[in-house]
Amino acid sequence: MCPKFPALFCLCVASALAENATVPGKFHVEHPTLLNLGFEWPITGDANRNATVAVKFRKVGDAKWRDALPLVRIGGEKIYRAREHLDYTVPEGFAGSILNVQPGTEYECSFVMTDPDGVSGPATQLVRVKTRSEPQAYIGGRTLHVYPPDFTGPRQEPSFTGILQAYYGAGLGDWSVVWERRAQPGDTLLLHAGLYRPERLDYVDPMMAPFDGLLSLTLKGTAEKPITLKAAGDGEVILDGDNNHRLFDVMASRHHIFEGLTFRNTDIAIFAGQKEVAGAVGLTVKNCRFENVGAAVWTEYAGSADFYIADNLILGRDDRFRLLGWGGRPRTPDGISWKEPLYKSHRLVSYYGIKVYGPGHVIAHNAIAYFHDAIGISTYGTPPADPDQRASSIDIYNNDLHLVNDDFVEADGGVHNIRLFNNRCVNAAMSGLSAQPVFGGPAYYIRNLIYHAVRGVPFKFAGKPAGLFVYHNTVIAENRAGGTAANVHYRNNLFLGRDEPGRGIMQVGNSHSINSSDYNGYRPNRDVPAQYTWFAPPPGQTNYEPKAGDWKSFATLAEFQAGTGQEKHGREIDYDVFVRLAPPQPGNPYAVYHAMDLNFQLKPGGRAIDAGEVIPTVNDDFNGKAPDLGALEAGATPPHYGPRWLTWQPFYR
Repeated sequence: MCPKFPALFCLCVASALAENATVPGKFHVEHPTLLNLGFEWPITGDANRNATVAVKFRKVGDAKWRDALPLVRIGGEKIYRAREHLDYTVPEGFAGSILNVQPGTEYECSFVMTDPDGVSGPATQLVRVKTRSEPQAYIGGRTLHVYPPDFTGPRQEPSFTGILQAYYGAGLGDWSVVWERRAQPGDTLLLHAGLYRPERLDYVDPMMAPFDGLLSLTLKGTAEKPITLKAAGDGEVILDGDNNHRLFDVMASRHHIFEGLTFRNTDIAIFAGQKEVAGAVGLTVKNCRFENVGAAVWTEYAGSADFYIADNLILGRDDRFRLLGWGGRPRTPDGISWKEPLYKSHRLVSYYGIKVYGPGHVIAHNAIAYFHDAIGISTYGTPPADPDQRASSIDIYNNDLHLVNDDFVEADGGVHNIRLFNNRCVNAAMSGLSAQPVFGGPAYYIRNLIYHAVRGVPFKFAGKPAGLFVYHNTVIAENRAGGTAANVHYRNNLFLGRDEPGRGIMQVGNSHSINSSDYNGYRPNRDVPAQYTWFAPPPGQTNYEPKAGDWKSFATLAEFQAGTGQEKHGREIDYDVFVRLAPPQPGNPYAVYHAMDLNFQLKPGGRAIDAGEVIPTVNDDFNGKAPDLGALEAGATPPHYGPRWLTWQPFYR
């Protein structure tokens, strides 16, 4: 104690203790999905960032608790892009997911906050949360039989010509907006086989959509009693936009199901929400086919919630035989080749296969090809303050993604608990999986396969994203992150170089002193002296901008380990870790590869076997002595990529 100013000394100590102690805020349970649960816990204090939150869970009725990943300490990271006037600081708190739970099941979840400097307030939360089940048509509702305009055979009653007659009781011409016999919650519109195409330039269009061919659906179902538009099963139901801009507008709807239908010849097949205007809630699109579309499903509205978009085949309009970059120009490893010719017919004719914003969405088991981007979270900007209006608790998994002119998946507006797992990604002209940015996270990238991302940026961590966890991915490309990011952690991945001239196997930059990389496998490129390039700021930094000389390069993994303290358990490997897999041809950005020709299975006894770290709820079911590196555990049943009803490979040749 200072003898001259004891009172001042005590005041300073008390002030420091108060800043370092943690004060919990209101605990928030995010929208549950089918397979995962998300949580947020804001705090004040904890200036020295040494508070933690341990997580356990169990099914209701079970006696035994299971460990989950701890919640992630977030806060203070600055996310900015000056040219878009974006300047956001992540609020202080914790966020995280309980991963790989079961659909339609109730769980008890325990959260215990500890801090060596003390916790002022409730340090324990115990909540019950039930996961969602796949939405289904209501069994007890009416069945309304819908037939195409040219149908002439016997009908089942009650019968209607075209969707809007059944949905609204709409009429022809001006009477198309007279809605006197609306469908009710729980009703199923059973669409019989045939062609449903608006004669949109006919004033008495039998589909009741004159001039624009737009079918606007605005009614409100409920989660228990959705309104369903479903194929009857007597042949293909084709919903043709006649090359209009939007075929369906559902942004005012609630709890609608589209099932077993074919959409084609339109810019936007299902428009589901416009930013700061309106957006659908509880939209389900499953077992459908989209072809010759600019976008399949699209919402930008922050209040759009709990979509289930699954088991769809989605085919855009872009070139099917060449991998082209933005605006139709080919992509080279170093960027757009502006000297190459512009293929005007291959400009932005298809945008996103699926694009969403808001909480609780599930995008699973879709096969998507020939778009600018296959799947995206809207690059929304500063997240809304209301946690139920943010892009959080979103699952993107088991999708089969092929031939895109930019990125496979863009999580660029995600906030908390973004989960991308078990996706197969082949041929991207730009990058692989993007976080440009993520606003605090966590965003989990788990067990994805990435092959032929031309720019060599499998994880585009740009725009200063924060809270990124990269586990168990198999990447046939160099690990070049595309920028600096905060609070990033790599575990159990495989990165295999393609022998691109002058390019090392790693270039990773961290803007936050909390970062880590370990238990990963690397196949260095040949004849490159600087294989491992790394930057990490000094302890205590959360928003550090690297300066000249900050980046350090190393020729070998051993030198990298000694120089950084990272990758203590990392190892160098080669393509012989696989049963049979070769890299893409170096220097050939036009090339198109097909998933059926690629075998990502690990060879038993290879250097990737039993070389990983145990991560609760991520790899608990590993075989052998320890988890294997990469996306596919040897001896385990491989994931099913794409629609579960498909018996053939959609993108092969």
